[in-house]
Amino acid sequence: MSEFSQQKADKELKKRQKTFSTEKLKQLFKEKNSLFSKFLNIENLNEYYRDFVDLFSLLQDWYKGRYKDVPWLVISSVGGALLYVLSPIDLIPDFLPFVGYLDDAAVFAALLKYVRLDLQKYRDWKYNEDRSPVIND
Repeated sequence: MSEFSQQKADKELKKRQKTFSTEKLKQLFKEKNSLFSKFLNIENLNEYYRDFVDLFSLLQDWYKGRYKDVPWLVISSVGGALLYVLSPIDLIPDFLPFVGYLDDAAVFAALLKYVRLDLQKYRDWKYNEDRSPVIND
């Protein structure tokens, strides 16, 4: 990714983050199948599938109150980036062959750079076996 496209991706991510809301979060949840399909089937996004799954799970756990150890800036950045991926008309329209999803991947990569530590903290919480309930015999 060139420096120019990285700058555009960063700018677009910040723009989307600033306008994100809990109403838009609910919209994302309704579009869950479409998002999963894009990350599974689009070559430029497929490499980010595991990160996407964990970030979507983070949004769900935050919304349901199960995980609150994350700032709104992270929630709004993740949500804004995912809404960008959903949008067919963005910096490079998705319908253009070969290049249509390059900007989506660039915005998602920019997101990962910003939320890396919070994502790892969430993964530690989510996949920590010590959180399972103790069953007394």
